[in-house]
Amino acid sequence: MKSLTEHLWFETPHRRDYLNITHTVEALVRKSGIREGLCLVNAMHITASVYINDAEDGLLHDYDEWLEKLAPHEPTSQYQHNRTGEDNADAHMKRQLMGREVVVAITNGKLDLGPWEQIFYGEFDGRRRKRVLVKIIGE
Repeated sequence: MKSLTEHLWFETPHRRDYLNITHTVEALVRKSGIREGLCLVNAMHITASVYINDAEDGLLHDYDEWLEKLAPHEPTSQYQHNRTGEDNADAHMKRQLMGREVVVAITNGKLDLGPWEQIFYGEFDGRRRKRVLVKIIGE
């Protein structure tokens, strides 16, 4: 069995951002030379997410609005976690809702994504450097 491990680094300019990383992950699958296997894409920070959905701007806006309603950033005093000097309790909750990682099958050397499926990095406490792990295994 072969494997490839790579780290993607992000530093978004906003507190919340949604980045389509599908093409980057596809390039890593090609680099790996793996024809049949699995690709794990994992946010390595507890205030960021990796998820799969449609790359449609209206949907990205809707996600952002929905997450902010469920776990609003302000007032920051509403969260006990923020009493530690942090102001990112909402980001932890948003990550929990959107998920930590995705696993995508590799078939014939390509990500086996469904129609409209794209891989996204979701950032909920941005403006600092964060890492995503990509681990590809197979033959």
